[in-house]
Amino acid sequence: MIKYWKQEEKGLAEIFTYEKGCWMDLESPSKEEIDLLVNEFRVPEDFINDILDIDERSRTEIEGRWLLIIIRIPVYLSKHTVPFYTIPMGVLISPHVTITISLYESEVTNPKVLSKFKTFNINNRHNFVLYLLLRSSSLYLNYLKVINRQTNNIEKEIQKATKNSELQALLRMEKSLVYYQTSLKSNEMLIMKLQRIKLAQSEQVDEDLLEDVIVENKQASEMAKIHSDILAGLMDAFASVISNNVNVVMKQLTVITIILMIPTLVASVFGMNVPNGMEANKYALWIIMGVSFGVAIAGVFIFRKRNIF
Repeated sequence: MIKYWKQEEKGLAEIFTYEKGCWMDLESPSKEEIDLLVNEFRVPEDFINDILDIDERSRTEIEGRWLLIIIRIPVYLSKHTVPFYTIPMGVLISPHVTITISLYESEVTNPKVLSKFKTFNINNRHNFVLYLLLRSSSLYLNYLKVINRQTNNIEKEIQKATKNSELQALLRMEKSLVYYQTSLKSNEMLIMKLQRIKLAQSEQVDEDLLEDVIVENKQASEMAKIHSDILAGLMDAFASVISNNVNVVMKQLTVITIILMIPTLVASVFGMNVPNGMEANKYALWIIMGVSFGVAIAGVFIFRKRNIF
């Protein structure tokens, strides 16, 4: 789906066809829309293929009049095995148009949110990229808070009763944090590169904005690492608890087996087809049962005395 946006005095206004200097936002582009970019706007096809590659890293590249900047952005995919995921978003800049492309719908390019920045202006292509990076870092922080809340809820459920579904949910959270750490590190390298190349050295770039982008990305990266370390420790702790619970259960079952074996042993001895002196005793059954249960109770007492049972 393509949306066209134009800068006006009051902010961004949606238009329904291409105009020079506009911003074209493509989310989940169709084959027809990709053909439009390649044939009408002469966008290099390799650029589009790179953007649509789910594993593409953050980087910059120039070919002809087009400058490509790829950013790793966070998305929430409710039906995905890992709901908090990251995808590449491409920013294509030419003298006449700015194009953003992403595989899925994302809050990063939400015009209502971007318009809240007082100095946001799509005509300033350099700052436009920085605002996208800033918005991306803010979304990382927001999703990290959601991950933290969900992790706490899962932890409470596991404390009540350990279930495979909850452990799998923790594993999905851990995967999400790994994706976040990797993507934020990739974005950090991209920002450092933008500082070195002409784009970041341009007089049009807002230095305060660039500083905010660096700080926000670093904060998101550190928060992702902290949450990842906490979750890894939590997973190890629960693994130890589960292992300990299994050991306790096995110990109890072993004690019960030993106690039950004692009456069986006594009954087996007296049940042998050999003389034992109690063949004619009418109380033999009760004596044997008494001895069996007496020895079993003594075994229970001994195990409890040693805190084994």
